[in-house]
Amino acid sequence: MSESTSVPSAPRYVRRARAKVFTAAVVLPISAPAVMNGSVAVIAGKVAHVGTREWVLEALAEDGIEYAEYHWEGALLPGLVNAHTHLQYTHMEEVGAVQYGGFWEWSHAFGVVYDSTDPEVAARTQDWGEAAADGCQRSLRAGVTAAADVVTDMPALSALEDAGMHGIAYWEVFDFSNATWAEYGKTSTRAVLGDAWISNLGLSPHAPYSLATNPLLEVPDMARKRNMRIHIHLGEDPAEGEQEPDSSLPRWIMNAEAGTDDDWPSFGSLKAAGRRVSATRFVDRLGLLGPDCHIAHGIYLGADDRARLRLRGTAVALCPRSNKVIGLDEAPVAAYLTEGNRIAVGTDSLSSSPSLDLMSDVAELYRIARSQGYSSDDLPMRLLHAATLGGAEAMGMGSGKTRIGQLSVGAAADLCFLELSSEAATSHSAKKAMFELVTAGGGRCAATVLSGHIVYGEEKLELA
Repeated sequence: MSESTSVPSAPRYVRRARAKVFTAAVVLPISAPAVMNGSVAVIAGKVAHVGTREWVLEALAEDGIEYAEYHWEGALLPGLVNAHTHLQYTHMEEVGAVQYGGFWEWSHAFGVVYDSTDPEVAARTQDWGEAAADGCQRSLRAGVTAAADVVTDMPALSALEDAGMHGIAYWEVFDFSNATWAEYGKTSTRAVLGDAWISNLGLSPHAPYSLATNPLLEVPDMARKRNMRIHIHLGEDPAEGEQEPDSSLPRWIMNAEAGTDDDWPSFGSLKAAGRRVSATRFVDRLGLLGPDCHIAHGIYLGADDRARLRLRGTAVALCPRSNKVIGLDEAPVAAYLTEGNRIAVGTDSLSSSPSLDLMSDVAELYRIARSQGYSSDDLPMRLLHAATLGGAEAMGMGSGKTRIGQLSVGAAADLCFLELSSEAATSHSAKKAMFELVTAGGGRCAATVLSGHIVYGEEKLELA
């Protein structure tokens, strides 16, 4: 080709695409600094731009993209992530409406309703599929677009997927001794994994007090062989804590004569033998903890237990209102924050909590953290992170092509619009907005966007 030969420029084709632009007084991307008078552009269910309104609109115009703009005089956040719930118990509200004196008192009340053969009670509470579907709709109305949903009965398994919500449905493995696990538990669990028709499946070995050693050892292996996530209740029962630690006792769970893990058939037998080891150390020794696992509650975890979670990369979903209803102690929220544990937020179910409104649990965590002595100014931002990206990361959904819990380009366009007082909305202060949200954010969801679609509150968003 000679120097005089020119290559014609390719014709410029202007791509026409219909976008939605959501503008708010304050945008809190979570994965980036707050933006005052900010906008989020959404195309094909994904976040396309995040920034000031002026910049976002200029970027769309430059690409020749048409858009409809919605304005909200409040706060715009990623969709909230409920990191621990049981949506199938949504219609067991009568259990959660009572204040209990402890875990086993609540557990008895729960069992009376769950196992009831009274036709009236069963009709009201035990249509698990319908209850879980209702739980999804209540969640969306509270700004929750993703959940770690623990499922005990098959009709509830597809609720998240049916509602278009993100997250993971964790099939719960519950109440197996070593003998019953070998007899039929392992086979039945494998059958569920083989028959499950959903794409977002995980496994939940229920708790150290409800499963013997072998299922606690083998269920995580089942999950990991299938590249599934793991979720367990841990540190919810006071007996799971290490009480009156005695340095003269071995720091591991075996007695002098023990040669294998099987010498301790369960955590209960270990405690009955006088060992003061915590449930966290027990399950860690079995290899259950890890970066593909997160725990729920985490109340009765000492400094050594919390360090183990950090070492294994295991997050904890804190459920303060549920703990209060059951009559449990407060989780060591300040310690988790100070020591650098990964935290998320959960509501648990309506069988132990007043609502599925995650921001009400955030407000309770704020109160607890301050009462326990956490004084840093970063608390509002850290709790908003826990309620969004923290929950996503707990389920392994904080990065990659299907990432959630953040307003970043390429992330799922899940959005939550929260009301602010006129003072906070016009203050041009992200700090004031965040403080108001974490101290009194319950009941403030005005609209919810799920994968780019307005699924709740469209009438409250003004078309610009």
